[in-house]
Amino acid sequence: MRAMLSNMTNDLVLAGRIKTTTQRAKVLRRFAERMITLGKDGTLAARRRAMAFMRNKMAVTKLFDDIAPKFKERNGGYTRILKIGERPGDNASMSFIELVESGAAPEAAAPKTAKKAPLKKTAKPAAKKAESAPKKAASRKKAAEGEEKKAPKPRKKKETKSEKE
Repeated sequence: MRAMLSNMTNDLVLAGRIKTTTQRAKVLRRFAERMITLGKDGTLAARRRAMAFMRNKMAVTKLFDDIAPKFKERNGGYTRILKIGERPGDNASMSFIELVESGAAPEAAAPKTAKKAPLKKTAKPAAKKAESAPKKAASRKKAAEGEEKKAPKPRKKKETKSEKE
């Protein structure tokens, strides 16, 4: 059980979001939040305690260098569980567990009176597609010619004893 939770914590730290059963996600949340709290501490002793549980140097490094500084001002609640329904095979309740994005400023805090100007569509992407179409056709033609040149030679049939006689 502990090894599974350790691996799931590593995956959560490295990927930021994993899909699992709701029961496992609830147990995992406890361990993941402890590891993030150790990362916020940042001491060598905390790093060693995290390494003793997680046993993945790359995950511990990412935890201490990238993830924990984002949560410096937060006192808990680093993860979120989103329920997504039941698994078809055994009807187990499934959910995503993910790290909360604390570094992003919420858009609700922006004043509502200020409206963004609509984005203008430019012809540049269409021009690029038009330019790349002949290149793609030429590369396909070259590939087809190359395939013709590289056609396998016909095999020689081995003579059987009856044909030799």
